[in-house]
Amino acid sequence: MDTFLDFEECIKDSPTFRRTLDQCEDEVAELESRLEKVMKLCNRMVEAGQEYNSANELFLGAVKELSQYHQKDSTVMNCLGQFTQGLQEMIHFHTMLFDQAQRSITQQLQSLLVQELPQLRETRRDFVRIGEDLETAGAKSAQASRHRALDAEKASHLLLATRKCFQHFALDYCLQLNNFKTQQKVDVLNSIFSYFHAQYTFFHQGYDLLKDLEPAMKKMATQLAQLSMDSTAKRKEMENNHLLVQQRDASGEAVVANSPGTGVTIEGYLFKRSRRKSKTWKRCWFSIENNQLVYTKSHKEEAIVMMEDLRLCTVKSLDNIDRRFCFEVVSVHKSCALQADSEELRRAWISAVQGSIDMAYRQRAESGHTQAALSPPSPQIRPQQQGQAAPRPAVMGVALEGAGNGQCCDCGELEPRWASVNLGITLCIECSGIHRSLGVHLSKVRSLTLDTWEPEQLKVVRALGNDAINRIYESRQEEEGRVKPGTSSSRQEKEAWIKEKYVEKRFVRRAVSATSGLPGGVRVPAAERREREPQGPAGPGGSSRRHLLGPHWAGVSFSEEGSQPVRCR
Repeated sequence: MDTFLDFEECIKDSPTFRRTLDQCEDEVAELESRLEKVMKLCNRMVEAGQEYNSANELFLGAVKELSQYHQKDSTVMNCLGQFTQGLQEMIHFHTMLFDQAQRSITQQLQSLLVQELPQLRETRRDFVRIGEDLETAGAKSAQASRHRALDAEKASHLLLATRKCFQHFALDYCLQLNNFKTQQKVDVLNSIFSYFHAQYTFFHQGYDLLKDLEPAMKKMATQLAQLSMDSTAKRKEMENNHLLVQQRDASGEAVVANSPGTGVTIEGYLFKRSRRKSKTWKRCWFSIENNQLVYTKSHKEEAIVMMEDLRLCTVKSLDNIDRRFCFEVVSVHKSCALQADSEELRRAWISAVQGSIDMAYRQRAESGHTQAALSPPSPQIRPQQQGQAAPRPAVMGVALEGAGNGQCCDCGELEPRWASVNLGITLCIECSGIHRSLGVHLSKVRSLTLDTWEPEQLKVVRALGNDAINRIYESRQEEEGRVKPGTSSSRQEKEAWIKEKYVEKRFVRRAVSATSGLPGGVRVPAAERREREPQGPAGPGGSSRRHLLGPHWAGVSFSEEGSQPVRCR
């Protein structure tokens, strides 16, 4: 049982009252220290819980990133997603628990320490002060002389007033102490009960959550067992494949792979000779894909197309250099020396390149026959249904790939269907008629949809292009103050423009030092000659290429390797 102060003893201010008062004050001081300890540890618990929630949030973020890594596997991603969702709910429950703990313990006990105890200490100070005044008044009254009746009477009145005041303060102090000892029990139990109820709510919510997740957990357990069985079977399969490949191909010889299902005819490592002066050799990964020779310098880089169309290439052994097992692939544009690791691999690559060239020509011939059988003989275009575009012929599609070939070279009309073979430009039907009137010695006109084209001729049109030719034949247009006709211009305007451009060469910039080989003193920049002029396996002097380009390029010869144009003297 708690000890309470007796008000009767308080009036008498007896030693019993003083002993009981000291005991109550000691109990209040001990209670205060313990309440401060409880609040301090509660705050530490809440802070630790908040740090736990923050760490848990980071953990869940990492789990979500891990699930994104397995986004291709729906089983793993779904399981991780459900676990993450459940754990996120648990974090929310933890947050609610710590908030309730802070409210129930810290805030309720704070009222005892912040409000009740300071007020009790203030009342005790008044009680001690008035007690000291009572002792002083008693001493003065006792020391008063009987011969001084007036002083003695004043001392007696002061003592009486001070004793009444002391009794009043003592009674108030005792009442506050008794009330505090009674109320602190209620506040302490109420705060602990509130915290315990928060714990009960937390675990009850967690139980309900896990109860709802129980069917999903059973399903995930079944999927996990199946995934474990599949993983074991896959691991055994990979071990068997590893042993099989090790027994079959671990001979130390280089391996060349054939993958016809992926469109790759052959692939493997070859040494490639640089076209620079250093002539260094570097090992690269080569493959033949869709009639193109492609190589990759490193697995971190994109594949580079070396030969765009193998139909315009030839391949031969290269036995006149010091390195072994070399062969050369030569195209209209350039040539490239390659080296295999063995004679067997060199023969395999040469055979694969030749097979790809033959296959490309057969496919072209078959597609041409099929197109001729299915297409009507009339050159007129059938009207298309609304919303559908006419299919573009294959020859026309290749020709329009050249720079600026998507519109007429002389008037800018879109989708030109005619071309000048020797000039390497595309034309609309009206401009093509004007070009025909110039004569074949200036412009050889052919249809991109009706006539038969050799691959070399088509390559010239795509390699040169309208942009390159216009940079030459229209370089002085602005200086001459001439306006180029458009699609809406009359035929007379277009005809006058074409004659001035190609016959008179009025807009060509003259350069005596570099015009000996071109008609009318046309100067072709060196960089443009290297990029635009056809080169390839035509033999010494490049006679077949000059024949394709016509008299406009009669003064240009080509080196045997096909890398640099050489001016004929």
